[in-house]
Formats: sequence, structure tokens, C-alpha cells
Amino acid sequence: MNKQTKGLLIGAIVLVILAIIILPKLGIFEEKADGPKPQAGNAVTGPEVIPVQTVVLKKKELANTINVTGNILANEVVNLQPEIAGKITRITFKEGEKVKKGQPLVYLNDEEQRAQLERLTYSQKLFEISEERQRKLLEREAISQAEYDQALTELNTNLSDIKVVEAQINKSIIKAPFDGVIGLRQVSEGSFISTADNIATIVSIDPVKIEFSIPERYAGIVRVGNKIAFTNDAIDGEATGEVYAIEPNINVSTRTLTMRALSPNRNGALLPGMFVNIKLILDVEQNTITIPTQSLIPELGGFKVFVVKDGKAKEQQVKIGLRTAQEIQITEGLSAGDTVLTTGILAVKTGSPVKIVDVQEQ
Repeated sequence: MNKQTKGLLIGAIVLVILAIIILPKLGIFEEKADGPKPQAGNAVTGPEVIPVQTVVLKKKELANTINVTGNILANEVVNLQPEIAGKITRITFKEGEKVKKGQPLVYLNDEEQRAQLERLTYSQKLFEISEERQRKLLEREAISQAEYDQALTELNTNLSDIKVVEAQINKSIIKAPFDGVIGLRQVSEGSFISTADNIATIVSIDPVKIEFSIPERYAGIVRVGNKIAFTNDAIDGEATGEVYAIEPNINVSTRTLTMRALSPNRNGALLPGMFVNIKLILDVEQNTITIPTQSLIPELGGFKVFVVKDGKAKEQQVKIGLRTAQEIQITEGLSAGDTVLTTGILAVKTGSPVKIVDVQEQ
């Protein structure tokens, strides 16, 4: 390459470099825009408005509850069995019917006992006459005290024998021990039964007992008189009951405390053996403020919620009390009438503009 050509090449390179440096400063290669490009959060559009759902707080009653499962038991249940052996002469009940306390249900053959009673009744008359005669003789001092005592003893012995036979006759009539419903009978007229044979089962199911167990940590706060609400597939809605007895010891195998409650069962829909879901009400707080569980935000050293003030989200520190599955009691930090966020909690911060799309009452 000669010197002239080399000089021209160097000159061209210098011109290109100068063009690259100088022309952008003159604005020759800048693109023309229709206007300023808006950016998020600038003065043209402002901060993004976040749609949220809220609840308006009001004072209410809050029940501290435990949710457990349990079983229905009969209020009373008895297997009817005779006190003496004998042949069944008559059955007076129908299977599945309601019976009253003291109602005769089964008669056993009592001919032998009645014959004994008749014999003793005749003897009673003779002993009474003898005792009266001896008493008069004793009054005239015609006999000794020992002779009179013998006559009196014979009379009293006869009277005792009569009571024994009458008791046996009463035992030959099997009666209902309480009001209830009698089940399926296991015997027939004419059959001979012993004291070990089961005639039928009689059950009292109004009211019914509800048996359930709770964790031992609640043992110190449960009381006789605590209310329960329970559900079962056989009934519509909730039924209620009241605790009437608490086991005085903890089950060492399950670490639970067993309790029983009574519940009315006037229509007989609840039957022994049924499974129930129970809500045990430990205590009831009046005039409390509660929020939905999803509104509470745990943080280091406490809890907070977001409330809406003048269309903006505001962080509020709170203290909590009782908890249930759906709500939490607020003891400090909120008042009735406050509007609390239930959605959009992770998207907002203090000062964020919000748009309420749904409002509920707590």
C-alpha cells in the first residue's frame, strides 16, 4: 500500500469516529416520540389501586368451643330377666311399643305359690285366735309369759311366711322398670325360663345421653352445666344438650377426659349407638370484636391487620384473645365500625390506595 492510499484510509477512519461522537449529541439519530411515556407510579397515572374485600366490625357474642366426636347412649337400658324360674303363661307387650313404668309385661305360672298363700291364710286365722286367747289368759295370770310369747311367735312366723309367698307371686309378674320402648322379645308363651334368660330389652331414649372425650388440657376449665351443640345425619340442623357428669379421672391410654351430656329426644330421631359431631361450649364472651382468621398477619413480637382509612390501607397492631376455626377475638387495636381487609393483604402496604369491591359484616 502506497503512502497516499494509507493516508486516505486513516482520514476516513478519523471521520467515522468523529461522526459517531458528534452526531448523537446533535440529536440527528434520536427517535421522535408522540409524547412522554407514562411510567407506573409517576405523576401521570398515580399509584396502582388495589381491589380488596373487607369486613365491617361490630360487637358480638363469641363462644369458646371444642370440636370433638361422640356417641349417643340410652338414658336407661335394661335386659328384662325374671327373678325366679317359671313357665310363661302370658305375654302382654308388643315388640317396639312404648311401655310405662310398672306396666305388667310377662306373667309366669304362680299356681303353686297361690296355693301356699291360701294355706297360710287359713293358718293365720288359727294363730290369731290362739294369740288372742293366750293374751286374755295372761291378763288373768292363768298362764305364764313364756306360753303367751310362744303363741305370739307362731302368729308372727305365719305372717312372715305369707309375706314371702306374696313376694314370690309378685316376682312371677315381670313389670317395666321405667318408661321406655321395649325391643324384640326372645321368648314365647309356654316356654320355661330361668333367671339367666333374656326376655327383651327395654330402653329409655328421651332424653338421650351424649358421651364424648376431650383432651386433658381442658380438664381444668370444663364444668357440669357446660352446653353442647351436635349434629347427626338423622336430624336437621343442630341439637343441643347440657353436660351433667364428668369422669373424675383421665384415661391414661388416650390422655382424655370423658364427659356425658343430656339432650331432649321427644320425636325419637336419635337412637343409641349413633355417631355425632359435638361442639362443646366452654364459655361465652359478650360484646367482643372479632375478625376473620385470614385477616390476621403474624409478625415478630405480635400481630397486625390492615384497615381502610380514607380509601387507603393502614397497618394496625392488634392483640388477640380466643380463637375459633373461622374467627379470632381482638382485645386491643380495633373498634366496632372499623373496616378490615380480608383479601389483598399481601399486595398492600401502609398508604396503598384500595378499592373495596365487597363489604361484609363480621
